[in-house]
Amino acid sequence: MQITEMIEAVQKKLKIEVDGKAGTETWGAIYAAIVKPSINGIDPSFAISKADDRSERNIATLLPEVQPLARALVQKAAANGITIKIISGLRTYAEQDALYAQGRTSLGNKVTKARGGYSNHNFGIAFDVGVFSGNSYLPESPKYKAVGVLGMDLGLEWGGNWTSIVDQPHFQLRPSWAANLSERDMLAELRNRTATNSPIFT
Repeated sequence: MQITEMIEAVQKKLKIEVDGKAGTETWGAIYAAIVKPSINGIDPSFAISKADDRSERNIATLLPEVQPLARALVQKAAANGITIKIISGLRTYAEQDALYAQGRTSLGNKVTKARGGYSNHNFGIAFDVGVFSGNSYLPESPKYKAVGVLGMDLGLEWGGNWTSIVDQPHFQLRPSWAANLSERDMLAELRNRTATNSPIFT
C-alpha cells in the first residue's frame, strides 16, 4: 500500500477532505480522535500556537485554510534549527501590478512574471518565507531547500520545484478541485471565483 493510500484511508475514516496529504487538518483530526476532541474549545488544526508578530500580520491576510499551514511551517522549521518568518501573503491586483512594473515601466529589478490576477498571492492561498540568522534576513541560503522539504511534508506546493521560474521562498496550498489542473487553468478558475465571490476551496 502506498503512503498516500494510507493517508487517504485515515482521512476517509475521520470524515475530512481526502487528498492524500498529511496537512494540519489531518493531524488536527488525528489529535482530536486520539487525544481529545478540542483544545480550549478550538478546532485542533486552528489551535497551533501563533508565530512571531511579523509572520502573524502576513498570515492574517491568508485564507483560513492556509493560515494553520503557514504557522506549522514556521514551527517545523524552528524545530529543525531554522528561523523563518512569513514575509509576504495576500496581494491585491494593484499591488501585484506594481510589482510587475518594477524593471519594466518603473525603477528597480524585475521581481515577478505575474501581473495582477496571475499570481496565487492574489487569492490568499500563497505566501513567501524569509530565512533569518538572528535579526538578519538571508535572501539566499541553502536552508530554503530544507524549508521546502518541510513545507511539502505539510501538503504545500513549493516554488523551488517550479521549472519556468524557481521561487524557493514561495509556498501555496492548491485547492483539491485543482489537483489535475495546470497552473494556468487553476489561476483562470481562481480569477473567476474571485470575480463571482465564490469560495476558493470548495
